[in-house]
Amino acid sequence: MKAIAIDTTNLVMGIAVIDGDKVVGEMITNLKKNHSVRLMPAISQLMKEVDMEPGDLERVIVAHGPGSYTGVRIGVTTAKTLAWTLNIPIAGVSSLEVVAQNGRFFNGYICPFFDARRGQVYTGLYKSDGQDVVNQEKDQLVLLEDWLEQFKEMKENVLFLSNDLALHQEKIEAALGDRAIFPYLSMQNPRPSELAQLGMKKEHQSNVHDFVPQYLQLAEAEVKWLEAQNKGETT
Repeated sequence: MKAIAIDTTNLVMGIAVIDGDKVVGEMITNLKKNHSVRLMPAISQLMKEVDMEPGDLERVIVAHGPGSYTGVRIGVTTAKTLAWTLNIPIAGVSSLEVVAQNGRFFNGYICPFFDARRGQVYTGLYKSDGQDVVNQEKDQLVLLEDWLEQFKEMKENVLFLSNDLALHQEKIEAALGDRAIFPYLSMQNPRPSELAQLGMKKEHQSNVHDFVPQYLQLAEAEVKWLEAQNKGETT
């Protein structure tokens, strides 16, 4: 089966094209640039490089969050548009699971995370089954300080995977000491080829209109709107 995988949930923009068990093309950038401007040209370029036409695709796979609200929206909207236009199914994968997959050979807990500001992180807890990672605690938005507290009682090492590691490594080391394991630089970025492989094992949706992102929190504009509505109801 031929499929395309798309990830724009954070600074990393990743696209991969697979044909069965073969990764035929992969493109990754880690730049603070506008995904909405760069994504479709990048998809077009990669498809041309691997000698495929859009009509050759049989599935669209997308990292559906959590992450940057705008980034998640861009990736999911693009993926849904492709799936609807080509009349092919769509499958979603947690963006945290994609990062966690980089640690699939680690013997211990795997903790992917993205910075969510104000001391918060998007995170989850995973373990390897020898081939893929398996979720142990659901993806969530939590204060990093509170999240680290539960690790203090665990006996196993914890591998922390994140492109935002530099922002929080000192706090993690202070909490867990030698049980906190940090990866090589190449393991910190999500790989769209891993997203593609994971997406082939997920349930797909033929009705793309039912497919929704997994933000884990409201956008700031939505929060302010709800606050304004609540104030209006109490006056």
